[in-house]
Amino acid sequence: MTKPITEEAISNLYSSTYPKSLAIADLGCSSGPNTLSALSELIKVVDKLCGRLGRQSPEYQVFLNDLPGNDFNTIFRSLPGFQERMKKQLEDGTGPFFFTGVPGSFYGRLFPSNSLHFVHSSYSLHWLSQVPDGLEGNKGNIYMASGSPPRVLKAYYDQFQRDFTLFLTCRSEELVTGGRMVLTFLGGRSQDPTGKECCYIWELLAMALKEMVFEGIIEEEKLDSFNIPLYTPSPFEVQSDTEKEGSFSIDRLEVFEINWDAYHNEINLPDAFKDSGYNVARCMRAVAEPLLIEHFGFGEAIIDDVFRRYKAIIADRMGKEKTEFVNVVVAMTKKE
Repeated sequence: MTKPITEEAISNLYSSTYPKSLAIADLGCSSGPNTLSALSELIKVVDKLCGRLGRQSPEYQVFLNDLPGNDFNTIFRSLPGFQERMKKQLEDGTGPFFFTGVPGSFYGRLFPSNSLHFVHSSYSLHWLSQVPDGLEGNKGNIYMASGSPPRVLKAYYDQFQRDFTLFLTCRSEELVTGGRMVLTFLGGRSQDPTGKECCYIWELLAMALKEMVFEGIIEEEKLDSFNIPLYTPSPFEVQSDTEKEGSFSIDRLEVFEINWDAYHNEINLPDAFKDSGYNVARCMRAVAEPLLIEHFGFGEAIIDDVFRRYKAIIADRMGKEKTEFVNVVVAMTKKE
């Protein structure tokens, strides 16, 4: 869904600047098998453009950013295979490619001034730099919820606004004039931050944890002090905060809906992936388990119990109602 937007942005960038060395940064790159997939697509687009225009391929300087705890070694070990695949897929004479790992938070400066041409970030910027202050009244919830006091909702948005504004300011210093960004968030269609597409999946996890409080497995005080450091912005919030910061013009702002179960339209699925509750709980476990372990100190048996309960709750809700995530995608250009 985001691919056409990203391809349009990199095409417009290259066609308007023709840099001899093209610097691309992927912010929040992680270290899984899809870490390099977005970058490979960007390079393929530029390669096709060069062939069509009869221009020599640029050198590619690729910066892979994530927090210092990210497994950069796994990424680096995958690079020889990646470069070999790219050679087979691209025109002769494409490249060369230079890769750099950049550990650090993107809520701060990461690169020298005017050194980047293109910034890509997918499923990272909805994560806040910290749990917002002032959430003491959010008892029984682990995120914004329909029962959260208004001051909790405000605290979350204020934290997002500070973080996103700082992100834009830092990137405006690092990008060349006319440089592009494509950012993909988990978001919400409406300006109601407690809407089902924003918070519901976390409310169901809170239900599983509250079951365990009731049974004496988890301390209630521990649950009351646990909050997810995440904010799912609306398109209006992304647009208004970008305009307020002032460094970028928005080229495209799109919203897409995606089923909770990434496999729901697949055919010939192995039996293990036909269980939608399992698929969604497994996806959420990859995200939530480190947060739960850090806060509660859970061992493996209790973590398994949490997600067994969560799977059952998710499966029940998916059988009764429409369950979708919302993606907000924005393409922007640095102003002169």
